[in-house]
Amino acid sequence: MSGKAFLDSNILIYAATAQDSYPAKFHRAKEIVVGDEIGISTQVIGEFVHNVQKPKRMRRPLSPAETAIWVDALLQLPLVEVDRQIVLSALIVQQRYQLSYWDSQIVAAAERLGADVLYSEDLSHGQTYGSVRCENPFRSN
Repeated sequence: MSGKAFLDSNILIYAATAQDSYPAKFHRAKEIVVGDEIGISTQVIGEFVHNVQKPKRMRRPLSPAETAIWVDALLQLPLVEVDRQIVLSALIVQQRYQLSYWDSQIVAAAERLGADVLYSEDLSHGQTYGSVRCENPFRSN
């Protein structure tokens, strides 16, 4: 699956909610979501839903109906389900790279997808984790 990218939830959150609060990030996230060959995991969908509906975090949280529309679209993407092997792989990634467990699960899912790139604002830009290179798409050159 050469050329495939895996998305961390923050990319999706910006694409869904940041038009007014972070317009540059909103536009870049939208480009990624509609333009690249991308995949996600069930964990990413869960994090997305949890965050976009929080009034304390979002200038304008998504309604349950708006969230459902996004989730329906996300479920059309290549999807890595978090299973026993992802959990075990995440523990190995966590120990090897000293990442949080949840970030390690993202890396393990990206590897399973066969992604070359993991788009994330949270992980170290340019760092390679196993076979996956992390890129912060909002970083200025």
